[in-house]
Amino acid sequence: MTTTSPRPTAPTPPSLATRAANRLLTRLMGLPGTRHGYRVERNIPVPARDGAVLMTDHYAPVTDRPKGTVLVRTPYGRGFPHDLEARVYADRGYHVALQSCRGTFGSTGTFYPMANEADDAQDAVAWLRTRPWFDGRLATAGGSYVGWTQWALLMDPPPELRASLIAVAPHDMHDAAHGSGAFRLGDFLAFAEMVVSQERYPGLRGVPRMLTLNRRLAPVFGALPLADAADAATGHQAPWFREWLTTPDRDDAVWDRLKLGEALERVNVPVRLTACWQDLFLDQTLHQYASLRTRGVDVSLTIGPWTHQELGQKGMGGLLRGNLAWLETHLADAKPSHEPPVEVYVTGQNAWRHLDQWPPAGAETVRYLQPDGRLLADEPSAGAPSSYVYDPANPTPTLGGPLLTLDGGVKDNAKLEGRPDVLTFTTDPLTAPLEIMGTPVVDLAHTRSNPHADVFVRLCDVDPEGVSRNVAEGLVRLDPTSPIDQVRTVRVRLDACAHEVQAGHRIRLLIAGGCHPRYARNEGTGAPPGTGTELRPCTHTVHHDSGAVSRVSLPTPVRPAPH
Repeated sequence: MTTTSPRPTAPTPPSLATRAANRLLTRLMGLPGTRHGYRVERNIPVPARDGAVLMTDHYAPVTDRPKGTVLVRTPYGRGFPHDLEARVYADRGYHVALQSCRGTFGSTGTFYPMANEADDAQDAVAWLRTRPWFDGRLATAGGSYVGWTQWALLMDPPPELRASLIAVAPHDMHDAAHGSGAFRLGDFLAFAEMVVSQERYPGLRGVPRMLTLNRRLAPVFGALPLADAADAATGHQAPWFREWLTTPDRDDAVWDRLKLGEALERVNVPVRLTACWQDLFLDQTLHQYASLRTRGVDVSLTIGPWTHQELGQKGMGGLLRGNLAWLETHLADAKPSHEPPVEVYVTGQNAWRHLDQWPPAGAETVRYLQPDGRLLADEPSAGAPSSYVYDPANPTPTLGGPLLTLDGGVKDNAKLEGRPDVLTFTTDPLTAPLEIMGTPVVDLAHTRSNPHADVFVRLCDVDPEGVSRNVAEGLVRLDPTSPIDQVRTVRVRLDACAHEVQAGHRIRLLIAGGCHPRYARNEGTGAPPGTGTELRPCTHTVHHDSGAVSRVSLPTPVRPAPH
């Protein structure tokens, strides 16, 4: 995708309507700090090393004592919501450089997601050094792809950098796309379709397309071969999507510029991480936190109850308040806060909890799968196994969960649990509340009829009215070389969670052979991803007797934390 550059504009103050919106925003989101006012200079051409031009807007605070500069780099345009964030920072004394990534919204060059951000971020900092208003104090901010651009800069942290504010962002795109063994189809095809059309349908014109996304892409999700259908759906303008889909090998050159794990070993500035329990990048955020904490980097972690999309809606006030506090401490040299570094929202209890670390110290609560569909504290002694047939021609559908698209999040699982290709195992009503804090792990004694198979597991909280709501889930693609007629333990690590199952509620495990289109369905043939033209079903068998035990291990705090 390429674009042409608009002309620069002279610095101007915000309009009356924008100033009124800023005042309303401050009240609604409870934003702190003295407001200074600001001026905006738009469409500044910033040179990249290869001759590309990176179009940038400069938000300049109206104050004799600016607090430093915040760099925000995005492929989604310099309008809402990024201009909202820029206005908040500039109004409180920070210069803001808001830049379009190459090949998007006025920046020249060709857009290939994530691949060029390390060099382009360094070139953006080199340009900042030439600005008379840049005082050598730099922070970066933003979420999702904008967070990726921050990790790209941290591959070689510039000496001016003092803080990073990274939300719901990956650092390893191979892991995001193929980490489970199955390609993350629904999210990344939706992303591809969106970025190739976003400049043709800007602003409100793009809302109907977002609302109809799943309906429009449904024929593609079910097509064979998948890669050809995806090419057609994106107008052959996203060749990188085919590369991602058809290249599962982590060591392939396709992924060389899309893995930024070394940044976790190089970052030397305070980092504020924000995540969501229903976010597709949650596991990577937790890995980032653990890596930085182990190295002694000043890192904080906030995890809210939202989806990826909801962070910019329901979670925006808390995100901006936390970001402003982090900037005051680490860029403007205010006194540091003495709050614990970890803040998580405990779902089920609907309360925030401050912790010294994640996960908190704890033990395990184990429940065993029984032949009659129950989950009990005692191991089963005997009983017939449980089976289901996964048919890729009618794949078990995705229902909510940690999705990039608007239909993610917590849902009523009744339609999913009623399908014949789904097994459920449920406890009796709990006599006391049970907190789950950490990463649940499910071990299944398992056999299958087809070597090419996936196992999907979801943990649910069932209320007294029988409504089953998803809490955490995971999928694993099985090794096709392992024997299919021998009982083997399949371990599925679910998403981390902080959840209280209340007294009177029940815990349920849901087991299936896929989650489509969140994950590309296992076609059952072993054909390379995206190229298959046939579908073969698989019979899954879960064993639960004295010689083949299946169980779920729930991480629970050593002692209940005070409410």
